[in-house]
Amino acid sequence: ADVSAFVKAFSGSHRDVLDYLAEEVLVGQPGHVREFLLQTSILDHLSGALCDALTGRSDGQAILERLERDNLFVVALDEERRWYRYHHLFADFLRSRLERESPGRIKELHCRAAEWYEQNGWISDAVGHALAAEDHERASDLVERVIGEMWFRGEVMTLLGWLERLPHRAKRHRPRLLLEHATTLMWV
Repeated sequence: ADVSAFVKAFSGSHRDVLDYLAEEVLVGQPGHVREFLLQTSILDHLSGALCDALTGRSDGQAILERLERDNLFVVALDEERRWYRYHHLFADFLRSRLERESPGRIKELHCRAAEWYEQNGWISDAVGHALAAEDHERASDLVERVIGEMWFRGEVMTLLGWLERLPHRAKRHRPRLLLEHATTLMWV
């Protein structure tokens, strides 16, 4: 009955955990919840509104609350229960399942996440999802918008990571990105 306690105490192999998750948790959920779990598995942190943006539904908060109440590998991250995360083993399982069942949807989901994060002012998260979606144009635009802030906050390694992940062809027509890449390399 208490799935989270089972996983904490479980001493079997990784494969056994995945089999258990597949058979007992995911398969036991209604279709719309299974779909919700798979679509939102690309996220490190979940909120009702963010989940709605990914799924195209309007019941993200209610589903997250139900999953937490039923001890289905969802952990609240704040007292207001606005932000959640999946247990890391469950998240890995869901991502693997999404990759196996619907690999073509992953980029689209990352694009939706990038758009939501950008619209809500979470540019770092937006960049990460844009890069994951291989939406290099959006990622380049976002990086250019926050370069000054990144330097000011001392987040040179994060900036370098983003610039390293952008392909050269995406930076070729953006002299500022090329210059910033060279500058970050001099600082590390």
